[in-house]
Amino acid sequence: MQIVGGLIGLFLVGGVLRDAFETIVLPRRVSGVRLSKVFYQLTWKPWAAVGRRMPLGDRREAFLSTYGPISLLMLIVLWGILLVCGFALLLWAAGFDGGLSGLNYLYVSATMFTTLGLGDFLPKSELARFLSVIEAGTGFGFLAVVISYLPVLYQGFSRRETAISMLDEWAGSPPSAGELYRRAVRAGATDELRPMLARWEEWTADLLESHLSYQVLCYFRSQHENQSWLAALTAIMDMSAIWQATKTEGTTWTSRRVYAIGRHALGDLSQVLRAAPRFDAPARLSDAQERAIHKELASAGITVDFDVFRERLKNLRKGYEPYATALSEELLMELPPWLPEEGRKDNWETTAWEGSAPGESLR
Repeated sequence: MQIVGGLIGLFLVGGVLRDAFETIVLPRRVSGVRLSKVFYQLTWKPWAAVGRRMPLGDRREAFLSTYGPISLLMLIVLWGILLVCGFALLLWAAGFDGGLSGLNYLYVSATMFTTLGLGDFLPKSELARFLSVIEAGTGFGFLAVVISYLPVLYQGFSRRETAISMLDEWAGSPPSAGELYRRAVRAGATDELRPMLARWEEWTADLLESHLSYQVLCYFRSQHENQSWLAALTAIMDMSAIWQATKTEGTTWTSRRVYAIGRHALGDLSQVLRAAPRFDAPARLSDAQERAIHKELASAGITVDFDVFRERLKNLRKGYEPYATALSEELLMELPPWLPEEGRKDNWETTAWEGSAPGESLR
């Protein structure tokens, strides 16, 4: 029985350390079964099920926003518990003290893992002494890695949210590709769209790298109910699709790059989160909206036949909308409209103290 217990303990310790290494330290996606992946799948589904039963609004968003931080803490605690249990089995198999009960072994393991060093129980074999030192070192190293892990997550979240907040004035709240182009046309600043898309190309690449390496970031939600990383990315993809559909000579290279990295990000993240693409999802873009966008293009001096524009846009949308829709349903994040809702104010125009900011008329 001690040999079996020792093997189980070795499996637990080795499995948890490997999972923690791949989740925290290893900066790349790892295939195969992982404890953290199973943990997120099992805990997110009931959390999301409760969220789906709640009406849309701040209350539901507040409830869903707590999952990311809570699940992160729960995963760290789960790792710690499994390591303590695994080392307890190893100490029992190594003959630490034959007179101890199972609870006492857990107590001894916990004090060693947390490096308390109370000394009320002492190992009685050489192997048990060796394992005691190994567990103390593992606990110290585990704590150090976890402490360094949290700032990395916050930095990735902060970089993501800074760009999303800046998109508010560019494309509205929630962001929409039609509103983005409309504002650029009305301001006579369409030449600023290419540098803007280039910045979002870098943002999307950073999103792809950080969210594949640290899956929990996918569940971290933005500060406002009408903002999310998925809505921002989809709006930028809509904009790149519109631009490419015009086939304007010599000006679509930037939008093609953004489209490529955006489709890469949506495809890979949907795979990681096990969100199968929804090729049968209802169309997000109506005929009236397409005509309105085509009219904005014409007002900017971009002439393209409407039927040709619609067909090109339809083919481009097929490349990313099924993945965006799947992620939207999985994460309960609303996709952005192609054109803004009537009467909707931007976030910068409203405050918690009053209906609208004093500078509303400046727009």
